[in-house]
Amino acid sequence: MIEQKINEFFGDAESTGFGTGWWSGILSVFFGFLSFGAVLCLHFPQLLSSPELRAHYPMHTMRVLIQYLIVGALLFGVISSIRRKKKVLGFTGMLLATAATALGGSSVQINGTPQGGLAIGLDWFLLDLLLMALIYVPLERLWPQYPKQGTFRKDWTLDVVYFMSTHFPLQILSFLVLLPATQATKYLGVPVLQQFIARMPWLLQFFLAVVVADIAEYFIHLALHKVPFLWRFHAVHHSSKALDWIAGSRSHFVDDTLVRGFILVPLMLGFSQSIILAYLIFVTLHATWTHCNFGPNAKWLEKFLVMPRYHHWHHTSQKEAIDRNFAIHFPWIDKIFGTYYFPEEWPENYGLAGEEIAPGFLAQTIQPFMGKKKTP
Repeated sequence: MIEQKINEFFGDAESTGFGTGWWSGILSVFFGFLSFGAVLCLHFPQLLSSPELRAHYPMHTMRVLIQYLIVGALLFGVISSIRRKKKVLGFTGMLLATAATALGGSSVQINGTPQGGLAIGLDWFLLDLLLMALIYVPLERLWPQYPKQGTFRKDWTLDVVYFMSTHFPLQILSFLVLLPATQATKYLGVPVLQQFIARMPWLLQFFLAVVVADIAEYFIHLALHKVPFLWRFHAVHHSSKALDWIAGSRSHFVDDTLVRGFILVPLMLGFSQSIILAYLIFVTLHATWTHCNFGPNAKWLEKFLVMPRYHHWHHTSQKEAIDRNFAIHFPWIDKIFGTYYFPEEWPENYGLAGEEIAPGFLAQTIQPFMGKKKTP
């Protein structure tokens, strides 16, 4: 319903190709939204910004970025308004940029030093959204595997909500995952192992961490598929009937918490914080990449690293590939455990086979606790 209303409000019957003012309108709204949110973070850093990130921001660079976003929103808004008969996209972007400017823009001063405490994490959401969209949307538009799918395919608003849900409660999820993991390492940590790994070259440490994490995730991923109670939560992730960069965000918080915990515990037993941080950055980029609607493949690399076509087969509803390809990074892990499936073509169908899932974020959050219905 919300998606339909958004499409009706912003959409029209005109072409959405390059040069029609459609994409300049999208960019105007996108940049305007980011700039408005960033200015709010400057006004309310204690409430809206993540304590883990505050101390690491290069504020001069961030202020310049905010200014560029405001200017970009205004410029693209003007272009869209000139090129399209329906002016809603361009005007909305310009309105958001004007509101950001009226609130002080990039020059808003932060009074005092924000302390720790509960925070929404709007800054992390905005930064990650900007980075991921700038990387993956152009790739999907220039070289899509499914050209007719489009950026704003069915259920895109639902996946945006899931994207937000994994960012805003950052501290809550961190508490649920990091506290048990930290407690476990106090009793299970092996100093000899930690010292041995620390003496390795950094790149070797990182590669070893990726291998350890992928093996750990393989088994929790397998359990999420094979244990009926756990599958209820993981089915949310598999309910997407079309994959792209943001579809990978569709995941129940119980699913997220279990996976992060099972990865972090073995990593924290032997690896330094810098290696763990490097892995978390890598898995964020790589996991997003493997869900992309991106056609080109480097076949020589597919043997060693999971690429989009490989992981897309994990998401198909086609019988021959169900419960296959559990590895997240290395396909040879599936070969070792007998769950490898990788034909030359791409899947034709995605989503759940023979199951229903409730529509909407709230219903999908609650339903796994109640059980799911089978289709007749």
